[in-house]
Amino acid sequence: MASRIVTWSPRARNARVEAFLKRPAFDRRAEAVARQALDQIRLQGEPAVAACVRKYDGITLPPAAWRVGADELRAAARQVTATDRAAIREAHRRIATFARAGMKRNWFMASPRGGRLGERFVPFERVGAYIPGGQVPLVSTALMTVTLAHVAGVPEIVACTPGDRDGKLNPMLLHALHVAGATEIYRIGGIQAIGLMAYGTRRVAHVQKIVGPGGTFVTAAKRLVYGDVALDLVAGPSEIAVLSDGSVPARCVAGDLISQAEHGTGWEKALLVTTSAAHARDVAAAMEHQLTTLPRADAVRRVVAAGGILLVVVRSLADGADLCNRFAPEHLELMVRKPTALLKAIRCAGAVFLGAWTPESAGDFVAGPSHVLPTGGAAAMFSGLTVDDFLRRSSIIAFSRADLWDTLPVIEAFGRMERLEGHARSARLRFETD
Repeated sequence: MASRIVTWSPRARNARVEAFLKRPAFDRRAEAVARQALDQIRLQGEPAVAACVRKYDGITLPPAAWRVGADELRAAARQVTATDRAAIREAHRRIATFARAGMKRNWFMASPRGGRLGERFVPFERVGAYIPGGQVPLVSTALMTVTLAHVAGVPEIVACTPGDRDGKLNPMLLHALHVAGATEIYRIGGIQAIGLMAYGTRRVAHVQKIVGPGGTFVTAAKRLVYGDVALDLVAGPSEIAVLSDGSVPARCVAGDLISQAEHGTGWEKALLVTTSAAHARDVAAAMEHQLTTLPRADAVRRVVAAGGILLVVVRSLADGADLCNRFAPEHLELMVRKPTALLKAIRCAGAVFLGAWTPESAGDFVAGPSHVLPTGGAAAMFSGLTVDDFLRRSSIIAFSRADLWDTLPVIEAFGRMERLEGHARSARLRFETD
């Protein structure tokens, strides 16, 4: 790890740091594969989805077996320990509480001449949530997506997640989806899940919006179906940045960096930015030590080999904040003595974690805000998933006669400027008598 320690400043940039920052949000090669599969699903429906399951997952899964039934859900609940059921309930409670607190409400204001203006928020009728499978069951992602849709009032919530080699789903994941409020669950993953939700089939109605994180091919597929459905954000392989002044023990910082690198795709990114070279060396040593006992150490070492972990020494916390903003990470920890004071310097991050007692894992599992966040630098343009992503906004305009008369000269002026006489006439006609 010591070879990964470099220095950086806005005035003397480092080529290794610049290369680290320039990770793509989308993989163009994956898009080519996804486009071909999605075209087949759009045209052929169920046979194309089944063919993709055989091709990419290596299993034969007839359409009649895609949907998880009530008996399977009840059986899954019985397999989950009381401790795990309690953890799922507590996380769900906290996520739902946060979602309800942040939910947009309809509002109105008086117009200048006695009318009303405002906004109205209405839930989608049918949405889809993608829950990654891969090497680990992301039970928390089921809660961090479906719970928000349920709180928003979406009546039909479809969840897609890949099964194992036998097509079976993890019982804890199934139980979490049930608790969160999923109304339909399908054992379909990857590109084919995005196509299934976006285009629908004879058995499965298409959704209006797709949310949830995924790997390279899922992210590419989501990008390609945009317009056929609405989307949430770019949420690919996980990443973290830690800005540290050395006041938090190196073992804690090392553990936080490792926590995101252990997901296992090999595309994860973990960045330490610190004002202390000694602290950077201590963190590197702590990471090596922790990897000797970590069950998923091989996954972390794949990230290291791919250049996905970098430790950077900067002259000041201001420079460090500058670098973190350029990185625009999914997760940003401010492990400094005065994190709240430094927060005002942060502009681009999916979620910000303040202080020594706020590890990123708290946000992953239980804090309340959704952990579905922008990756690949997309935090400079996108925000994380919220309950509002499941609501449609309509502006409401209710003019009085006096309001229209008051604004008629402006309407007519714009009609002249834009050569749209019909627009102006539609307003003027209301004041003419037969």
